[in-house]
This record gives sequence, structure tokens and C-alpha cells, in this order.
Amino acid sequence: MANAGQGGRGSRPPRDKRSPLQALIYWVLVLGVWGLIFLVAFFAVFAVDLPDTSTLYDVKRQPSVSYLDRSGALVAVRGSQYAPPVDLDRLPRYVPEAFIAIEDRWYYWHFGFNPWGIVRSQVYNWTHRGQGGPLRGGSTITQQLARNLFLTPNQTYRRKAQELILAVWLEARFSKKQILELYLNRVYFGAGAYGIEAASQRYFGKPAEKLTLGEAALLAGMMKGPSRYSPVSATDRAARRATIVLDEMVENRFITPQERDEAFRTKVRVNPVLANQRAQYFTDWVDDQVRALVGEPTEDLVVETTLDLPLQAAAEQAIQRGVEAAKGSGVEQGALVSIDGEGRIRAYVGGTNYLQTQFDRATMARRQAGSAFKPFVYLTAMEAGRTPQTPVVDEPVRIGNWEPRNYTGQYLGPITLQTALQESVNTVAARLANEVGTANVAATARRLGITSNIQLDPSMALGAVEVSPLEMAQAYAPFANGGFLAKGYGIERIRTAAGRVLYDHGMDRPPRQAVIGQPALAYMNQMMRQVVQQGTGARANVPGYDLAGKTGTTSDYRDAWFVGYTGGFVTAVWVGKDDNKPMRRVTGGGAPAGIWKDYMTAALPRLKVQPIPGSTPPPPPEPDPIGDLIDGVTDFFGGGDRPPPSEFDQPARQRPREEVPF
Repeated sequence: MANAGQGGRGSRPPRDKRSPLQALIYWVLVLGVWGLIFLVAFFAVFAVDLPDTSTLYDVKRQPSVSYLDRSGALVAVRGSQYAPPVDLDRLPRYVPEAFIAIEDRWYYWHFGFNPWGIVRSQVYNWTHRGQGGPLRGGSTITQQLARNLFLTPNQTYRRKAQELILAVWLEARFSKKQILELYLNRVYFGAGAYGIEAASQRYFGKPAEKLTLGEAALLAGMMKGPSRYSPVSATDRAARRATIVLDEMVENRFITPQERDEAFRTKVRVNPVLANQRAQYFTDWVDDQVRALVGEPTEDLVVETTLDLPLQAAAEQAIQRGVEAAKGSGVEQGALVSIDGEGRIRAYVGGTNYLQTQFDRATMARRQAGSAFKPFVYLTAMEAGRTPQTPVVDEPVRIGNWEPRNYTGQYLGPITLQTALQESVNTVAARLANEVGTANVAATARRLGITSNIQLDPSMALGAVEVSPLEMAQAYAPFANGGFLAKGYGIERIRTAAGRVLYDHGMDRPPRQAVIGQPALAYMNQMMRQVVQQGTGARANVPGYDLAGKTGTTSDYRDAWFVGYTGGFVTAVWVGKDDNKPMRRVTGGGAPAGIWKDYMTAALPRLKVQPIPGSTPPPPPEPDPIGDLIDGVTDFFGGGDRPPPSEFDQPARQRPREEVPF
């Protein structure tokens, strides 16, 4: 009894054991409660500062500025470029499939996020922590859309959590088709292009509904990094990425291996303007002017420029080839500017490679002109009464404490001014500038278009004046157009995308101003023709065309120039180094003249140029019998200082041609 009573008071009835089903239900409920608590806490922490989702359809962007060449071809687009949204049903089926294959193969099966993808990315981030690379997010297409629409690209866990919340919201509100359509219309493709339509127009010059399989793969491959996988600046890398996209499409059975192979065989042509970065220096130059003329754009603008894209392509290729060919002589950079007789800039190259350096040597750099400055000295002398046949003597000269020397160290003795310019004789130019006055030479240069400061020391006669290629081109233009000022410009018209004209160069164009008269103009053209035909610029000669010009080389070979022209068209070429260090005996008659000829050989047939105008001087005045009699008496008595013809009309002795100012 005692045992029984003790047992009855001290023991508990045995508890019924749960069945497996009951245990499952129990733990599901427990985990559900805790999961609910976690979700409430999750939303409380991360949803408190979520962005306003009512801005879903708002498009806030910087207005775009489209630059056209003189024939209406697209040169460049600056700012953001959006296009009207495309209907997913109008796109070839492989376009959205390419994005799904490479970005989110489980797109049609998840509810906004892929747990396995998130886990996989977190494992990668933990194992690569501290290595300096970007974090992986494992984002679905829906998450990417949420980030593009509402969030910043900052790689933080808070942003990632908010991205997940917004992705679930998008999945709850929109269909898969609508989400994919929004994604393709709003994602960024680099180069200012937002959305598949803008990207298709930007990179391939066609609407998105006409994209080929290979083009779609290229665009889809850019999602990993628009600049890193751009078909413009990273062609090989973009092609390898597109190959991965096509392989993924095969693996996901979106396309067959045969379709993939056909895509490999079909050549993809990226917009040639963008692919080769045509005219980017020029676009930078005029882009600043657009804002100065019309202010910061508040709507999309179209800028009609003076540029001629075929000439621009020829100019860029000539600079690249010429600099590469002269690399062994220390040439590292080059610049080229072409303008027509009205001042319209037809080609503009500020360097060999815009992607490597955006410093614009066509206008931003100021380099000594060397003997390319001498035509202003000779023009001043022609206007003071001298002629190409005026006799001079090439001999040592001293002006104050300065003693200029010739390139060869030799002297020709009695010659004419024409021979002196043709052979770029330094002593003659120095003495001539001293005789006519360096202040008058500077005034002549400014009158023709040189805007930089001109020092008046005697050495200015040999080009100790810092100028830009654009200045030199516009200052030579009066020689090419009949004697009229032609200030270089690049913008013809600025209008809105709707057609409203904001600026028209023709409305502000002043009347043509004559800056060179006769007979000085004819004399200068006569002398500078000889420079190209048989003087220091002979390497620039293109047979069959009326050409003239002048070479220029500075002290220690730091700069080399050739500025040449034909009827109504001038091109200035400069080569050198950005650090202003000497090249190895590179003269204006060498690399610059070769670049000029390479470019002009392609340009001249397109230009259909005429002979240089104003090359024939007016007829001489009627003979003055009394004056002739006096001149004859003076000559008879030996009062004239002109030597016999045999002393100054003889051909110049053969020797290396070029010049060094001091």
C-alpha cells in the first residue's frame, strides 16, 4: 500500500508521443511564427525609408544633345538618350531571351528573387572579402529593375535588402511580361543610352525590332558592365561576352546550336561613328560652345555642325598613321585642323587617341609656330612694296644680341625673297622683320586670325610665337580664299528636337572683311606655291592640284608644322610631344608634310577644289616715260643696289631643306 501510495503521489502520467505528422505541423507553425517575426522586423528596419514607388513611370534624365555633320549624319550624342518604349511583342523572340539566359535563367519561376542565387553570391563575397573587387549580388531581372527605378547602385547590404522588398512588390503588381518590358526599356546600356531602343539606335543605327541574334547577344552581354563590355571601346571583350550569351541561350534551349553558329558567321557592324570615336575632340570643343550660346539644355537639342565625317575619318587615320610611322623619331602626338574659305571647320583632330587622352591639341595646346609664322613676315614686306624678285643676301646677321642661323649652317649669298621663303632661310626672314618692324608683323598676323599673344622680340620672325593649329589654319585662310578673313567655327545651327531654332550662325555672320589686297596676295601665293613644288614642303605635293603652304620647325625639334592650302581650303598639321621635349630631327617637311599629303590625297577629290583665287596680280600701271628715263639713268650710273640677274636668279644649291629658328 505504501509503495502504491508513494507511486501514486510521485509519478506523472506518461505524455502521448507526437506522430510524425503532428511533429511536422508543430515545427512548421513554430518556424512560421518566427519567420513572421523576422519578416516584421525585416520590413520595420529596411522598409522605413523605401523610395516613393509612385515615380515608377517618371523619367528624369539629362537632356541629350545630338551632333550632326554638315550632311546630317550623326557625329555624337552627349547627355542621356531615351527612346519611346518598345512593345515586347514587336521584338524578335531572341532579344528578351538573350537577357534572360545571361541575367536570370529562372526568371519565369521565381517570385522576384532567387534564394539559391543570393546564397551563392554571399558565399563568393565571403570567400573574396578584402580582395578589392566588386561584391556579387545574385540579382534577378526584377531586382535589377527595382534598383534601376528606385535605388542607387551603391553595393551595401541595406540597399540589397530594399532591392529585395521592391522586387517582391513589383512581382505582386505586374506580370512577368510587363516586368521584362519595363526592364528592357529602362536599363542602362552605356554611352548615354537608356533602354533597348536607344541602345539599338546608338550602337547599330537601327530600331530594336530589327536586331539580329548576334546584336542582341552583344547588348545582353553589356549588362555585366556597360563600359567594360562596350562594343565601342572594348570590342574584343564584348565579343567574348556575346559568345558566352549565345552559349547560355543554347543551354537554356532558347536557340539551337545551328542558330548560334549562324550568329557567329553573321558579321555585326557597330555604328562606325561610335565604334571609332570619330570627332570626339571636336564634339568636346563645340559642346562647351552650345552651353555658352543657349545655356544648359532643358530639352533634347540637335546641333548642326560644319564637320564633314568622311574628311574627319581621313584626317584621324592620317594622324594615326603618320604619328605611328614617325614614332621612332620621337613623335608622340599630332593634331590637324581643316577649314574652308568661309571658316567652316571640316575636320578637327586633337590627338591620336581620344580614349587614351582627352587633352585637345587642336585648340587647347599652344606651341611655337617655327617658320610656319614666316608668311606673316613676308606678307608685311610685300605690303611695304617688296616683290618675290626683290634681291636679298643670305649671310650672317646680328640684330642686337641675337644672331639667327640657318638650318644647314651655310649661307647662299645673293638670292630673291622667293628663294628665301622657298628654302626657309632664317637670316633673310630675321632681317626682313627687323626692316619692316616686328610690331607691323604682329599686326599682320592678328589681322589674318592669330589671336594668341605675340611677343615683339626679333626672334618672333622665326616663329617664337605660341599658337594653336586652329589659329594657324584660320590665319592661312585669307591666302586661300582671295584675301578675306575666315574665323574658324564649328556650329551652323542649334535647334530643339521639335525643330525650334535657338541659334543660327548665318544670322550673326558679319560681312566678309578683306584683309589682304593685291598685289601682295598674288605674290604670297606665288612664293608659297614654290615651297610645295620645290622647296621645304615638297613632300606635301599632290600632283594635279594647285597647292601652296609653309613648313615650320622649332628649336631643338620640339614642334614641327605644315600648313598648306588650295583654293578655298586650308589644313594645318602639328606633331610633337605633350611634355615639350625634343624629337629627333623631325622637321615640318617630314612627318607633318607626310600627314598633310596622306590626308589631302583623300580629301581633294571629295572637295572638288578650284585653283587658288587671287593668284594673278592686277596689271601693272601704264608706263611712265619720265620715271623710266630716271630709273634708266640711275642704273646707268650704278646708283641701283640690285645685283646683276646672274647673281640672284640662279637656282638654289642642293642641300637639306628645313629651318631651325635659333
